[in-house]
Amino acid sequence: MANLEHPGSPGWTGPIHQCTPTARQDVLPSGPDLPRSGPEEHLETQDGPSSNSSMTTRELQEHWQKEKSRWRHVKLLFEIASARIEERRVSKFVMYQVVVVQTGSFDSDMAVVERRYSDFERLHKALLKRFGPELEDVAFPRKRLTGNLSAETICERRLELRDYLRLLYAVRAVRRSREFVDFLTRPELREAFGCLRAGQYARSLDLLGRVLPLQEKLTAHCPTAAVPALCATLVCLRDLERPAEAFAVGERALQRLRARESHRYYAPLLDAMVRLAYALGKDFASLQGRLDDSQLRSPTHRGFTLKELTVREYLS
Repeated sequence: MANLEHPGSPGWTGPIHQCTPTARQDVLPSGPDLPRSGPEEHLETQDGPSSNSSMTTRELQEHWQKEKSRWRHVKLLFEIASARIEERRVSKFVMYQVVVVQTGSFDSDMAVVERRYSDFERLHKALLKRFGPELEDVAFPRKRLTGNLSAETICERRLELRDYLRLLYAVRAVRRSREFVDFLTRPELREAFGCLRAGQYARSLDLLGRVLPLQEKLTAHCPTAAVPALCATLVCLRDLERPAEAFAVGERALQRLRARESHRYYAPLLDAMVRLAYALGKDFASLQGRLDDSQLRSPTHRGFTLKELTVREYLS
Protein backbone atom coordinates (compact mmCIF):
# COMPACT_ATOMS: atom_id res chain seq x y z
CA MET A 1 0.00 0.00 0.00
CA ALA A 2 1.15 3.58 -0.44
CA ASN A 3 3.08 4.75 2.60
CA LEU A 4 3.44 8.16 4.15
CA GLU A 5 6.14 9.03 1.68
CA HIS A 6 3.86 8.58 -1.26
CA PRO A 7 1.85 11.30 -2.99
CA GLY A 8 -1.50 11.94 -1.44
CA SER A 9 -0.20 11.04 2.03
CA PRO A 10 0.29 13.65 4.79
CA GLY A 11 4.06 13.25 4.84
CA TRP A 12 4.65 13.51 1.08
CA THR A 13 6.87 16.38 0.02
CA GLY A 14 7.86 15.32 -3.49
CA PRO A 15 6.39 16.24 -6.87
CA ILE A 16 2.84 15.26 -7.72
CA HIS A 17 1.74 15.18 -11.34
CA GLN A 18 -1.84 16.40 -11.56
CA CYS A 19 -3.64 17.37 -14.74
CA THR A 20 -6.97 18.81 -15.67
CA PRO A 21 -7.56 18.14 -19.37
CA THR A 22 -10.26 20.11 -21.10
CA ALA A 23 -10.42 18.39 -24.44
CA ARG A 24 -10.99 14.87 -23.15
CA GLN A 25 -14.21 13.65 -21.59
CA ASP A 26 -14.29 11.02 -18.86
CA VAL A 27 -16.07 7.89 -20.02
CA LEU A 28 -17.45 5.59 -17.38
CA PRO A 29 -18.23 2.02 -18.38
CA SER A 30 -21.87 1.09 -18.19
CA GLY A 31 -23.15 -2.31 -17.16
CA PRO A 32 -24.75 -4.30 -14.36
CA ASP A 33 -24.00 -3.79 -10.71
CA LEU A 34 -20.41 -4.58 -9.96
CA PRO A 35 -19.77 -6.80 -6.92
CA ARG A 36 -17.02 -6.87 -4.43
CA SER A 37 -11.04 -14.27 -1.69
CA GLY A 38 -6.92 -16.29 0.55
CA PRO A 39 -4.48 -17.58 -1.78
CA GLU A 40 -6.06 -20.97 -2.47
CA GLU A 41 -9.66 -19.89 -2.92
CA HIS A 42 -11.41 -19.98 -6.29
CA LEU A 43 -12.41 -16.38 -6.78
CA GLU A 44 -14.71 -17.09 -9.70
CA THR A 45 -17.02 -19.43 -7.79
CA GLN A 46 -19.64 -18.66 -5.18
CA ASP A 47 -19.06 -20.00 -1.68
CA GLY A 48 -21.42 -22.61 -0.37
CA PRO A 49 -21.82 -24.83 2.67
CA SER A 50 -19.37 -27.71 2.90
CA SER A 51 -20.54 -31.20 2.01
CA ASN A 52 -20.18 -32.37 5.61
CA SER A 53 -22.13 -29.45 7.08
CA SER A 54 -24.46 -30.44 9.90
CA MET A 55 -27.05 -27.79 8.97
CA THR A 56 -30.61 -28.91 8.20
CA THR A 57 -32.37 -27.96 4.97
CA ARG A 58 -34.19 -25.13 6.70
CA GLU A 59 -31.01 -23.88 8.32
CA LEU A 60 -29.29 -23.94 4.94
CA GLN A 61 -32.10 -21.89 3.42
CA GLU A 62 -31.85 -19.35 6.23
CA HIS A 63 -28.07 -19.34 5.79
CA TRP A 64 -28.35 -18.44 2.11
CA GLN A 65 -30.88 -15.68 2.83
CA LYS A 66 -28.51 -14.15 5.33
CA GLU A 67 -25.55 -14.55 2.99
CA LYS A 68 -27.47 -12.89 0.17
CA SER A 69 -28.21 -9.86 2.31
CA ARG A 70 -24.77 -9.73 3.93
CA TRP A 71 -22.59 -9.89 0.83
CA ARG A 72 -24.33 -7.24 -1.22
CA HIS A 73 -22.98 -6.22 -4.56
CA VAL A 74 -20.95 -3.05 -4.47
CA LYS A 75 -19.69 -0.70 -7.11
CA LEU A 76 -16.09 0.37 -7.06
CA LEU A 77 -14.66 3.46 -8.67
CA PHE A 78 -11.05 3.55 -9.84
CA GLU A 79 -8.97 6.71 -10.06
CA ILE A 80 -5.32 7.35 -10.81
CA ALA A 81 -4.99 10.17 -8.31
CA SER A 82 -1.39 11.11 -8.97
CA ALA A 83 1.93 9.90 -10.29
CA ARG A 84 5.55 10.29 -9.29
CA ILE A 85 8.88 9.60 -10.93
CA GLU A 86 11.03 7.14 -9.01
CA GLU A 87 14.76 7.05 -9.56
CA ARG A 88 16.76 3.90 -9.08
CA ARG A 89 20.49 3.44 -9.54
CA VAL A 90 20.23 2.56 -13.24
CA SER A 91 16.67 3.49 -14.18
CA LYS A 92 13.79 5.89 -13.83
CA PHE A 93 10.12 4.99 -13.99
CA VAL A 94 6.70 6.33 -13.07
CA MET A 95 4.67 5.04 -10.13
CA TYR A 96 0.93 5.57 -10.53
CA GLN A 97 -1.21 5.96 -7.42
CA VAL A 98 -4.39 3.88 -7.82
CA VAL A 99 -7.27 4.89 -5.56
CA VAL A 100 -10.25 2.55 -5.14
CA VAL A 101 -13.43 3.75 -3.47
CA GLN A 102 -16.89 2.28 -3.03
CA THR A 103 -19.57 4.37 -4.66
CA GLY A 104 -23.10 5.06 -3.45
CA SER A 105 -22.13 5.83 0.15
CA PHE A 106 -19.30 7.33 2.18
CA ASP A 107 -16.33 4.98 2.06
CA SER A 108 -14.10 5.29 5.10
CA ASP A 109 -11.83 2.51 3.81
CA MET A 110 -10.56 4.14 0.62
CA ALA A 111 -7.72 1.99 -0.70
CA VAL A 112 -4.53 3.36 -2.21
CA VAL A 113 -1.92 1.28 -3.99
CA GLU A 114 0.96 2.15 -6.30
CA ARG A 115 1.74 0.33 -9.54
CA ARG A 116 4.14 0.79 -12.46
CA TYR A 117 3.15 0.74 -16.11
CA SER A 118 4.93 -2.62 -16.38
CA ASP A 119 2.60 -4.00 -13.66
CA PHE A 120 -0.40 -2.99 -15.71
CA GLU A 121 1.21 -4.52 -18.79
CA ARG A 122 1.74 -7.89 -17.04
CA LEU A 123 -1.89 -7.83 -15.90
CA HIS A 124 -3.10 -7.17 -19.43
CA LYS A 125 -1.05 -10.02 -20.90
CA ALA A 126 -2.34 -12.45 -18.27
CA LEU A 127 -5.94 -11.38 -18.87
CA LEU A 128 -5.59 -11.63 -22.65
CA LYS A 129 -4.28 -15.17 -22.28
CA ARG A 130 -7.33 -16.16 -20.27
CA PHE A 131 -10.16 -13.92 -21.45
CA GLY A 132 -9.02 -12.87 -24.94
CA PRO A 133 -12.39 -12.45 -26.76
CA GLU A 134 -14.01 -10.73 -23.77
CA LEU A 135 -11.38 -7.99 -23.85
CA GLU A 136 -11.61 -7.04 -27.51
CA ASP A 137 -13.20 -3.70 -26.62
CA VAL A 138 -10.77 -2.95 -23.77
CA ALA A 139 -7.95 -0.74 -24.98
CA PHE A 140 -4.61 -0.91 -23.19
CA PRO A 141 -2.41 2.21 -23.23
CA ARG A 142 0.30 1.70 -25.80
CA LYS A 143 3.96 1.60 -24.86
CA ARG A 144 6.07 4.63 -25.86
CA LEU A 145 9.70 4.45 -26.78
CA THR A 146 10.47 8.04 -25.82
CA GLY A 147 8.99 10.78 -23.65
CA ASN A 148 7.64 8.44 -20.99
CA LEU A 149 8.69 10.80 -18.20
CA SER A 150 7.28 13.99 -19.68
CA ALA A 151 4.46 15.68 -17.76
CA GLU A 152 2.19 15.48 -20.80
CA THR A 153 2.71 11.74 -21.26
CA ILE A 154 2.24 11.01 -17.56
CA CYS A 155 -0.97 13.04 -17.49
CA GLU A 156 -2.36 11.26 -20.54
CA ARG A 157 -1.38 7.82 -19.29
CA ARG A 158 -3.01 8.44 -15.91
CA LEU A 159 -6.34 8.92 -17.65
CA GLU A 160 -5.80 5.94 -19.95
CA LEU A 161 -4.92 3.62 -17.07
CA ARG A 162 -7.90 4.83 -15.07
CA ASP A 163 -10.27 4.10 -17.96
CA TYR A 164 -8.55 0.74 -18.51
CA LEU A 165 -9.24 -0.35 -14.90
CA ARG A 166 -12.85 0.79 -15.10
CA LEU A 167 -13.41 -1.13 -18.31
CA LEU A 168 -11.87 -4.26 -16.82
CA TYR A 169 -14.08 -3.97 -13.76
CA ALA A 170 -17.15 -3.75 -16.00
CA VAL A 171 -16.45 -7.30 -17.25
CA ARG A 172 -17.88 -9.66 -14.61
CA ALA A 173 -15.52 -12.58 -15.30
CA VAL A 174 -12.49 -10.30 -15.21
CA ARG A 175 -13.32 -8.46 -11.98
CA ARG A 176 -13.82 -11.81 -10.24
CA SER A 177 -10.63 -13.31 -11.61
CA ARG A 178 -7.56 -14.08 -9.55
CA GLU A 179 -5.45 -12.06 -11.95
CA PHE A 180 -7.39 -8.85 -11.37
CA VAL A 181 -7.66 -9.26 -7.59
CA ASP A 182 -3.99 -10.22 -7.26
CA PHE A 183 -2.93 -7.17 -9.28
CA LEU A 184 -4.54 -4.88 -6.71
CA THR A 185 -3.79 -6.78 -3.49
CA ARG A 186 -1.05 -9.42 -3.77
CA PRO A 187 2.08 -7.21 -3.42
CA GLU A 188 0.76 -5.70 -0.19
CA LEU A 189 -0.47 -9.04 1.15
CA ARG A 190 2.89 -10.67 0.42
CA GLU A 191 4.66 -7.92 2.33
CA ALA A 192 2.21 -8.17 5.24
CA PHE A 193 2.57 -11.93 5.57
CA GLY A 194 6.35 -11.59 5.20
CA CYS A 195 6.37 -9.19 8.15
CA LEU A 196 4.23 -11.64 10.12
CA ARG A 197 6.76 -14.43 9.49
CA ALA A 198 9.55 -12.10 10.62
CA GLY A 199 7.71 -11.26 13.85
CA GLN A 200 7.14 -7.66 12.78
CA TYR A 201 3.56 -7.69 14.00
CA ALA A 202 2.94 -3.94 14.13
CA ARG A 203 4.15 -3.45 10.56
CA SER A 204 2.15 -6.47 9.35
CA LEU A 205 -0.95 -5.19 11.12
CA ASP A 206 -0.61 -1.78 9.48
CA LEU A 207 -0.33 -3.31 6.01
CA LEU A 208 -3.23 -5.70 6.60
CA GLY A 209 -5.38 -2.86 7.86
CA ARG A 210 -4.95 -1.05 4.56
CA VAL A 211 -5.21 -3.93 2.09
CA LEU A 212 -7.91 -6.03 3.78
CA PRO A 213 -10.83 -3.64 3.10
CA LEU A 214 -9.90 -3.61 -0.59
CA GLN A 215 -9.64 -7.40 -0.72
CA GLU A 216 -13.07 -7.69 0.90
CA LYS A 217 -14.62 -5.33 -1.63
CA LEU A 218 -13.07 -7.08 -4.60
CA THR A 219 -14.11 -10.55 -3.44
CA ALA A 220 -17.58 -10.12 -1.98
CA HIS A 221 -18.76 -13.03 -4.15
CA CYS A 222 -16.32 -15.29 -2.27
CA PRO A 223 -16.45 -14.42 1.45
CA THR A 224 -13.88 -17.02 2.51
CA ALA A 225 -11.20 -15.38 0.36
CA ALA A 226 -10.43 -12.81 3.05
CA VAL A 227 -10.19 -15.41 5.83
CA PRO A 228 -6.37 -15.83 5.68
CA ALA A 229 -5.85 -12.06 5.98
CA LEU A 230 -8.39 -11.83 8.81
CA CYS A 231 -6.66 -14.69 10.64
CA ALA A 232 -3.27 -13.04 10.13
CA THR A 233 -4.75 -9.88 11.65
CA LEU A 234 -5.98 -11.91 14.64
CA VAL A 235 -2.50 -13.41 15.12
CA CYS A 236 -0.86 -9.97 15.02
CA LEU A 237 -3.31 -8.45 17.48
CA ARG A 238 -3.05 -11.43 19.83
CA ASP A 239 0.75 -11.38 19.82
CA LEU A 240 0.68 -7.61 20.38
CA GLU A 241 -1.39 -8.37 23.50
CA ARG A 242 -4.62 -6.87 22.18
CA PRO A 243 -6.88 -9.88 22.80
CA ALA A 244 -10.23 -8.08 22.67
CA GLU A 245 -9.52 -6.72 19.19
CA ALA A 246 -8.18 -10.11 18.12
CA PHE A 247 -11.38 -11.79 19.29
CA ALA A 248 -13.53 -9.30 17.35
CA VAL A 249 -11.57 -9.97 14.14
CA GLY A 250 -11.90 -13.71 14.76
CA GLU A 251 -15.68 -13.36 14.95
CA ARG A 252 -15.62 -11.70 11.52
CA ALA A 253 -13.59 -14.60 10.14
CA LEU A 254 -15.93 -17.18 11.66
CA GLN A 255 -18.92 -15.48 10.02
CA ARG A 256 -17.24 -16.02 6.67
CA LEU A 257 -16.66 -19.69 7.44
CA ARG A 258 -20.20 -20.52 8.49
CA ALA A 259 -21.30 -23.80 6.88
CA ARG A 260 -17.71 -24.26 5.66
CA GLU A 261 -16.54 -26.67 8.36
CA SER A 262 -14.16 -28.45 6.00
CA HIS A 263 -12.24 -25.25 5.30
CA ARG A 264 -8.58 -25.54 6.33
CA TYR A 265 -8.87 -22.48 8.61
CA TYR A 266 -12.04 -23.56 10.42
CA ALA A 267 -10.60 -25.74 13.23
CA PRO A 268 -7.40 -23.69 13.84
CA LEU A 269 -9.50 -20.51 14.02
CA LEU A 270 -11.97 -22.05 16.46
CA ASP A 271 -9.07 -23.28 18.63
CA ALA A 272 -7.58 -19.76 18.73
CA MET A 273 -11.00 -18.28 19.54
CA VAL A 274 -11.55 -20.72 22.41
CA ARG A 275 -8.24 -19.66 23.96
CA LEU A 276 -9.00 -15.96 23.47
CA ALA A 277 -12.49 -16.32 24.94
CA TYR A 278 -11.05 -18.08 28.00
CA ALA A 279 -8.42 -15.37 28.48
CA LEU A 280 -11.04 -12.63 28.15
CA GLY A 281 -13.46 -14.29 30.56
CA LYS A 282 -16.02 -14.89 27.83
CA ASP A 283 -18.26 -17.91 27.40
CA PHE A 284 -16.12 -20.33 25.41
CA ALA A 285 -18.30 -23.44 25.79
CA SER A 286 -20.16 -22.96 22.50
CA LEU A 287 -16.92 -22.38 20.61
CA GLN A 288 -15.38 -25.47 22.22
CA GLY A 289 -18.49 -27.46 21.25
CA ARG A 290 -18.18 -26.39 17.63
CA LEU A 291 -14.51 -27.30 17.65
CA ASP A 292 -15.20 -30.74 19.15
CA ASP A 293 -17.94 -31.42 16.59
CA SER A 294 -15.66 -30.38 13.76
CA GLN A 295 -12.84 -32.64 14.92
CA LEU A 296 -15.22 -35.58 15.27
CA ARG A 297 -16.49 -35.16 11.71
CA SER A 298 -13.10 -34.45 10.16
CA PRO A 299 -10.30 -35.81 12.36
CA THR A 300 -6.84 -34.68 11.33
CA HIS A 301 -3.54 -36.42 12.02
CA ARG A 302 -1.52 -33.19 12.11
CA GLY A 303 -3.38 -30.09 13.15
CA PHE A 304 -1.71 -26.75 12.50
CA THR A 305 -2.16 -23.86 14.89
CA LEU A 306 -3.59 -20.69 13.39
CA LYS A 307 -0.18 -19.03 13.41
CA GLU A 308 1.48 -22.04 11.76
CA LEU A 309 -1.15 -21.87 9.03
CA THR A 310 -0.95 -18.15 8.36
CA VAL A 311 2.85 -18.02 8.08
CA ARG A 312 2.61 -20.46 5.17
CA GLU A 313 0.60 -18.03 3.05
CA TYR A 314 2.07 -15.93 0.21
CA LEU A 315 5.45 -17.64 0.22
CA SER A 316 5.88 -17.12 -3.52
